[in-house]
Amino acid sequence: MVVITPKDKSVAALSGIHLYHGDISNCSMRVRMTLEEKGLDWESHHIDLKKKENLDEGYFAINPNGLVPTMIHEGVVHIESNEIIAYLDEAYPEPPLRPAAHADAIDTWLARAADLHVKAVKPYVYATKMAPKLHKTAEEQELYDSLQTNEELIEFHAKHAGDSQFSADDIRTAVELLDAAFSDAEEVLNTYDWLSGEKFGLADISWLPIHFVLVGSGYDFDRFPKVMGWIEAARQRRSFQKGILEWCQDFADV
Repeated sequence: MVVITPKDKSVAALSGIHLYHGDISNCSMRVRMTLEEKGLDWESHHIDLKKKENLDEGYFAINPNGLVPTMIHEGVVHIESNEIIAYLDEAYPEPPLRPAAHADAIDTWLARAADLHVKAVKPYVYATKMAPKLHKTAEEQELYDSLQTNEELIEFHAKHAGDSQFSADDIRTAVELLDAAFSDAEEVLNTYDWLSGEKFGLADISWLPIHFVLVGSGYDFDRFPKVMGWIEAARQRRSFQKGILEWCQDFADV
């Protein structure tokens, strides 16, 4: 579990669950979904990514990567969304979202989502949709460079800084990784209703927001009919409606 000690010590006084999150952030979506599945009360601290509200010294003092989401639970700061949702399932075991019979497979899906976030999901979404919308001015870029210390994120954002663009190789690699992941998902969904097995769980919560932002960015899911059925079933759940659609009705409209 990625738990940090932030520069902003004041957050240690926060009680309950506080979530710093973005409406259009797929990582935020999975945490909101988990909170809804668990029926938990939480305090919302919305960060508007299109207004670059995360590009702020105050927020970097809470999350040193300047990313959403950040969850503060009883004064303890948690980052990395897939680890947050696993933590919530342990801290609040009812209803269970990681059944023992499928725990290893669920953990594999969570790890794969985390691994592909900067390798595939962000490059595809930024290259096809978001880079122009999140373009930084020279002053904003200078501020970001002064605040950001995560080398992976520095390298990623350098690819669309200024006049730079993601290369054809970047996009090709992203598509290949995503194709492989959703091909594997299709196989699982040939056997089970959910990626998590017989019942809805953390693997679904981790990957549904990825599907949501990718389809809104033009990724072709017609090749994966079981995945298409899975998403339609998930859209009927309150957690999907409250955790995703209430905040971002259609990522294509972002």
